[in-house]
Amino acid sequence: MGLTIYQVDAFTEKPFSGNPAAVCLLTGPEDDQWMQQLAQEMNLSETAFLLWQKNGFSLRWFTPAVEVDLCGHATLASAHVLWEQEYLNPDEQARFHTRSGLLTADRHGDWIELDFPAKPEEPADAPPHLIEALGIPATYIGKNVFDYLVEVESEEIVRNMKPDLVLLAQVTARGVMVTSRASSPGFDFVSRFFAPQVGINEDPVTGSAHCCLAPYWSKRLHKNEMVAFQASPRGGVLRVRIDGDRVKIAGQAVTVMRGELL
Repeated sequence: MGLTIYQVDAFTEKPFSGNPAAVCLLTGPEDDQWMQQLAQEMNLSETAFLLWQKNGFSLRWFTPAVEVDLCGHATLASAHVLWEQEYLNPDEQARFHTRSGLLTADRHGDWIELDFPAKPEEPADAPPHLIEALGIPATYIGKNVFDYLVEVESEEIVRNMKPDLVLLAQVTARGVMVTSRASSPGFDFVSRFFAPQVGINEDPVTGSAHCCLAPYWSKRLHKNEMVAFQASPRGGVLRVRIDGDRVKIAGQAVTVMRGELL
């Protein structure tokens, strides 16, 4: 029997929205090239590879182009699969050993809460091509260890922007998040995330970007708990809260496909 692969839509309660991730449950170690090739075959923004180990699971994430150091939606999808397929008891914490250290997930009803490290930004000058590629005026530019953060004046600008992705791919960073205060009822801030540098033109919902967005908006809105909307065409909802130097990121997930690798 081959390996089972699940496709899960993360940060959504309904199929065909949120951010799809593939989750592959390994029965033993596999080499990096094989995992990269499988991620290319799945052709989703991330494919997660899980391998049981003492006190949790090893977890690695691959885009179709590269392995990445941190990924929120594929971690959410992985935790969802472990509970749904009864690898974990309903009240048991999911523990993941990753390139970003130990990450955990806990179930709260229909929601799964991830415990991720905060990755705050610092003010930065715009690198070459950034503003030209985005095609919008920025009110603030910052950068953290992974990405550029660009604040703009309104949610309307975030939703309607059409960046030049070829030019944006020349910006040296994992990706670029564009964000504003929310004008839509029920949300505190909105964002979109572009990462042509790692093979993802626009990520539908980016959990790891909220390791930066949550502390950023917490300081500006004077709130520790917020609701965020990622305004990609598929869209996704995240509940975020600040807990010291950690960010709790909560979302829902639904399995849409299960297959077997022959």
